[in-house]
Amino acid sequence: MKTKPDLKFSQLWNISFGFFGVQIAYALQSANISRIFATLGADPHNLSYFWILPPLMGMVVQPLVGYFSDKTWLGRWGRRIPYLLIGATAAVIVMCLLPNAGSFGLTIAGAMIFGLIALMFLDTSINMAMQPFKMMVGDMVNEKQKAKAYSIQSFLCNAGSLVGYIFPFLFTAIGIANIAPEGVVPDSVKWSFYVGAAILILCVIYTISHVKEYTPAEMAEFNAAANADGQNTASATEMSAEQKKHAIRVFFEVGLVQFFCWAAFMYMWTYTNGTIADTVWGTTDAASEGYQQAGNWVGILFAVQAIGSVLWAVVLPQFKNIKVAYALSLVIGGIGFAMVPYIHNQYLLFVPYFLIGFAWAAMLAMPFTMVTNAFEGSSRMGTALGLFNCTICLPQIIAAALGGVLLAVMGSVQGNMLLLAGILLIVGAACVFIIEDKKHKN
Repeated sequence: MKTKPDLKFSQLWNISFGFFGVQIAYALQSANISRIFATLGADPHNLSYFWILPPLMGMVVQPLVGYFSDKTWLGRWGRRIPYLLIGATAAVIVMCLLPNAGSFGLTIAGAMIFGLIALMFLDTSINMAMQPFKMMVGDMVNEKQKAKAYSIQSFLCNAGSLVGYIFPFLFTAIGIANIAPEGVVPDSVKWSFYVGAAILILCVIYTISHVKEYTPAEMAEFNAAANADGQNTASATEMSAEQKKHAIRVFFEVGLVQFFCWAAFMYMWTYTNGTIADTVWGTTDAASEGYQQAGNWVGILFAVQAIGSVLWAVVLPQFKNIKVAYALSLVIGGIGFAMVPYIHNQYLLFVPYFLIGFAWAAMLAMPFTMVTNAFEGSSRMGTALGLFNCTICLPQIIAAALGGVLLAVMGSVQGNMLLLAGILLIVGAACVFIIEDKKHKN
């Protein structure tokens, strides 16, 4: 039976290259949403609630994209690429609208409602554009090369994050205004979104023009070969009951780790700006110049996190035990989170955010490697990965819903939320050791 061939490095690179542009958009959203809504007038205790929409839309959109793309075939356009193109095009439009929420002469409430609607569409479109890349690796890459393929995707993801994170700082440095009238988002942020949108669509066009997906007939043959391996018959066309049981078990075990990890990072995205504005610039006033400078520095810190992630991603494959590597990465990231509230020098903050990047590297590559290997041979790989995205989105929704309450319990000090994030990562590290990561064979 025909099996998936080994792909050249250039082919693995082309499959994921568009992810670079998508991740720029995601990085701009992650680093600037709290800043944008605080600038529009949101209370710090309400900031986490604005973060409910992004993962909520992801939890709805990505399973649907997975389910319907499993059943789609449009010839040269393939099964995953149409959803990628639609999502990227919508994201470009919304990226030009969101940072202008305070520029249309609306009331504070009106600007926030506009911003929320724009954020909802932005995250919907980003999720729609993001999911096909994960599915194409699952479709087109054999089990032997998947770790390498997801490592390439992780590299491109972090490289895109690095670019998106530094944009506001960079545009401020070249003279674009970083302050604006009260309730209006600075031009440095607006131009970051505009340029990010342009790069996004160019990167997606590159992937579309360089990747040809396998036909349904080829996929059926690959799946039959994968399921025949280790079974008594060479005519298997779908996973056995035992293989499905194993895959579902891995799905939920990895999902438990994901719960603690993504809740932790939700609090990083929500409260880093307020934390360092307070601890380094000595202000909690979102309209102040110091707060906006802190907002730019958040992008630099997140860029340092991305650098740490890229470098650690090179180290991770050297570990012989994947679970030890995964758990160690999360512990190091947890230590980084715990350091942040106690550092009052903006440059010393490079250290904890570099360490946080270790956890991020593991979170981007290892869960998808484990789950796609477990579901290898399934004709519903896209649906499985779409549902797996719920293990990313649901913890963020829960964390965001509880954020305001937890912030009040912790003395309304935003830095304490980063301490909590550190604890959550360490708990996640302990849960790694329950994962059955070795593929079961009949």
